Amino acid sequence: MSLHSLTLIENWPVSTAAAAVVRADGTVLGSYGPTGHRFPLASVTKPLAAYAVLVAYEEGAVELDEPVGPPGATVRHLLAHTSGLAFDEHRVTSAPGERRLYSNAGFEVLGDHVAKATDIPFAEYLRQAVLEPLGMTSTTLDGSPAKDAVSTVDDLVRFAVEVQAPRLLDPRTVAEAMTVHYPGTKGVLPGYGHQNPNDWGLGFEIRDSKSPHWTGTSSSPGTFGHFGQSGTFLWIDPVVGAACVALTDRAFGPWAVEAWTPFTDAVLAEVRG
Repeated sequence: MSLHSLTLIENWPVSTAAAAVVRADGTVLGSYGPTGHRFPLASVTKPLAAYAVLVAYEEGAVELDEPVGPPGATVRHLLAHTSGLAFDEHRVTSAPGERRLYSNAGFEVLGDHVAKATDIPFAEYLRQAVLEPLGMTSTTLDGSPAKDAVSTVDDLVRFAVEVQAPRLLDPRTVAEAMTVHYPGTKGVLPGYGHQNPNDWGLGFEIRDSKSPHWTGTSSSPGTFGHFGQSGTFLWIDPVVGAACVALTDRAFGPWAVEAWTPFTDAVLAEVRG
């Protein structure tokens, strides 16, 4: 089966784009564009990094509620963007658990923490814990665990299957990662403004009732995933039982705000249909 809705990426004002939709059992419902092309992921790196942190948690190398980062903050706070660390600098701007301050710095602290706990550089730990077991041979982390992975649609489809039907983690751990942590916390969703609440799981953003949002108007509230400033996104809609990956070579901006929501709505309508 091929989804006609995926051809909508032809109309996006980008040089190169690829997309795919996959079910939990690994059935690719459709793909379009160069799915083997390597794109910088920007913040779509974060779910991959978070998954590696959760593997370290299950292996007993770290605990979710052990202290790390600013005073009073834990691994859980860092994963859920409530540690109080600023967006891109290692500066504390609020008390842990108070506000949802989306933080690249927080993920860098997490990467350092796992590297120290396991005695393995974080990029290598990610490779051993997540990328290699899933056959994600075209994916590398070339810097910050917050934003410096490079990958393909084909590889992210493998990751999306894993998240929907976990083999590397206990399904209960993944369910917890997709559950809102520190509910009722307000904050800014980059590119989409203030959200109250700005719900987040552990490394994955949760859609809930946010508006505006980068997913579809018809996406279920339980939809979770991430988008990146390099014009990339991955969402998983558990109600529909499918995930969608789209990668481009143009930085996120007004074009993406205009294009992504109708694209997702068209994909969902076709998958449901």
